[in-house]
Amino acid sequence: MKKFSSRPAFTDESTLSRYFLSNQLHSGGEQRGDSMPRVAAIEFDESVQEPLIQGLKSIGIGDLNSEERTVAIKVGVFNTRTEQYTTVNMIDALVKAFDRAPEIYLVESDSYGGPAEKRLEIWNEVYGGKVVPFSLSKDKNTREVKVTDEKVQLSHVIFKPNVFISTHVPRRFQDVGINDLMNTGSVLKNLLGLIPDKKKYRFHKKLPTALIDMYEAIGGIDLAVLDGSYTFLGVKRKKSKTQTKILLIGRDAISVESVGAYLVGLDPMENPVIKEAMRRGLGEGDISKIEIFGSPIEPIRQNIIQSFRALFPKRVQKMKGWI
Repeated sequence: MKKFSSRPAFTDESTLSRYFLSNQLHSGGEQRGDSMPRVAAIEFDESVQEPLIQGLKSIGIGDLNSEERTVAIKVGVFNTRTEQYTTVNMIDALVKAFDRAPEIYLVESDSYGGPAEKRLEIWNEVYGGKVVPFSLSKDKNTREVKVTDEKVQLSHVIFKPNVFISTHVPRRFQDVGINDLMNTGSVLKNLLGLIPDKKKYRFHKKLPTALIDMYEAIGGIDLAVLDGSYTFLGVKRKKSKTQTKILLIGRDAISVESVGAYLVGLDPMENPVIKEAMRRGLGEGDISKIEIFGSPIEPIRQNIIQSFRALFPKRVQKMKGWI
């Protein structure tokens, strides 16, 4: 694995992670000098390759797409049967966009949904050459970090100077048991999958702290990609998979998560994970302070909200004045 030649001469890896996180927060990658976080919203048809490339150019990834930096893409798939994961086409477009990277790992850990290697087979057609699947649960080269009140060994591939990308899907659930946790996020909630063992549920009661502890420990998310090919909704036993064909991307993962929450009709400022990240000064969750550019998201947002409301019984819809 090639080393990042321009990294500062730190011997302490936690100091290195803090350096990259600070640099990410203050520079915003290649964002404009006004420091307002930017999230690109891009509608697409059948092919996502060109829209993704244009979106990445608009937010700037020149410092990320480098011959000296390996890329780790956290794909976020708990159970393959739910289909709540980034599409093959989106991952294929993403790895092609990082054409200068020496190695690209699609990473996941073991879960009660199955071994990481088995779940990563979803993207089999993308693998080859420098693009390989990687189990975070099998890596023997780890670094110890503190997550809430526990010391956890995390895989070396997710730490700086490697580029870390988190990609997931928009979703909203209500009264569906454990799936209600999905409302706490997508690209940030995805970080729970960095825990190498299956018993990740032990962090559920302290989820905001656990996720943001890991966010800080690895030096932040370099690029957040919310794949809105479909939006996943559920109310009690009724669920829907709505085709939305919109892509949200940005260098400030907290802002991308916030726009994603807004897209499905949730209030980002009520999200405990976003609130914890903002409390630590790690990003922006206030929609009014985020520049959302590209395609207008309001028409898609209204369609998603209508699809969500349609999952409720007619009497509830009438009582709430929705119909």
